[in-house]
Amino acid sequence: MDIKGKIGEITDKVKNDKDFTKDLTSNPVKAVEKVTGVDLPDEKINKVVDAAKDKIGDVIDKIKK
Repeated sequence: MDIKGKIGEITDKVKNDKDFTKDLTSNPVKAVEKVTGVDLPDEKINKVVDAAKDKIGDVIDKIKK
């Protein structure tokens, strides 16, 4: 799996899909599993979720400026 690519996909979905953003906020693991299409063990998917949160935080910081 191309983790960087999936993080980019997640970031794009957050920018463009308010429903996905709500899903990501309420249940990040399940939201990321929907994007990846793979049911991964939580310890694996949590790495993707954490990286996506960091990237999304960077995007939000840029928007605020």
